[in-house]
Amino acid sequence: MSGLRIRELIRKEFIQLFRDKKNRPLLIIAPLVQLIVFGYVVTTDVRDIRVGLIDESRTPESRRLIDAIDGNKTFRITNYLVHPADLDRLLLKRAIDLGVHIPPDFSTQIRKRQTAEIQILADGSMSNMASIRISYTMSLLDSFNSQLINELYAKRLDYGEIDGRLRTWYNPNLDSQYFYVPGIVAFLVMLLSLLFTSMAIVRERESGTMEQLIVTPLKPMELILGKTIPFILISQAQMVLVIVFAILWFKIPMVGNAFLLLGATFIFLMSTLGIGLFISTVSKTQQQAMMTNFFFILPFFMLSGFVFPIDNMPTVVQWFTYLNPLQYFLVIVRGIFLKGTGLAVLWPQFLGLAILGAIVFPAAVNRFRKRMD
Repeated sequence: MSGLRIRELIRKEFIQLFRDKKNRPLLIIAPLVQLIVFGYVVTTDVRDIRVGLIDESRTPESRRLIDAIDGNKTFRITNYLVHPADLDRLLLKRAIDLGVHIPPDFSTQIRKRQTAEIQILADGSMSNMASIRISYTMSLLDSFNSQLINELYAKRLDYGEIDGRLRTWYNPNLDSQYFYVPGIVAFLVMLLSLLFTSMAIVRERESGTMEQLIVTPLKPMELILGKTIPFILISQAQMVLVIVFAILWFKIPMVGNAFLLLGATFIFLMSTLGIGLFISTVSKTQQQAMMTNFFFILPFFMLSGFVFPIDNMPTVVQWFTYLNPLQYFLVIVRGIFLKGTGLAVLWPQFLGLAILGAIVFPAAVNRFRKRMD
């Protein structure tokens, strides 16, 4: 194996890659734009709940409840309505997120020291968001009930109550960006490495230079290394770029060892580059390679735990997640970013990545050799 031949092929790849002006924004600007877009769009935080309200009681008690809702920063009363049918209409049009209906006997029941009921209507078409909104509403009502009970009864009713002192580690404010942005970093590295590697061999074949490479003294392994090393270097550079941007722009803390994260990225790239090479060998055109990429990207994304917890998936589906390199890499990235965990804790994920890389990359190289014959 000649280091000189590999070096010259790497130089040729960089020249060919950066000579095309269309590739420059894809390599530098696209990861940052995607990080910004995904970082703000992919979130489960609920900050603005639009409320439609009907007050048939019109008493000081109902007014206090309305003030409690309107005074909360999470809620915003957008519509004061008269007829219950109006709530249904606005929910159907998605003009409001919650409907609150205070009945005429609301104040009467409270003054009789009985349970007063109000109706809460939620848009359940997005079940996760509906659950969070209902949870926020019930929390607000619990706080309102506590204040009301303390005013109605001269003696406090705190029979052996439990006072829980809550402390949240690693994400004190429960900001969903702390969870999603490190995951987006991992997803972008996978996406870009897959796309560029899968185009490497196909581009040579379409441009007619593949035959020229075959007749050169380059050995198959030298050709593979010359094709993959540039994308390893570019992916590592992009990893550093998006990490710095995530820290400076989104204020995500980087608690762990950055060099350990780069080492994990290198092992992760063995799997993604191997898959990219496999796609490149089975595809005859760049368009076909692009379409084949989505066959891998979507399952990797869905089965990675990026959005949906793996523990909630059916047992059979959970078995398939062990074949997903992104699943291991996400745990590593989030652990190093937020918890500062090291190899002593993350070794199972490193081992899983190493095993997958040791299987996928040689298999792709072997298939490429067969195509070279």
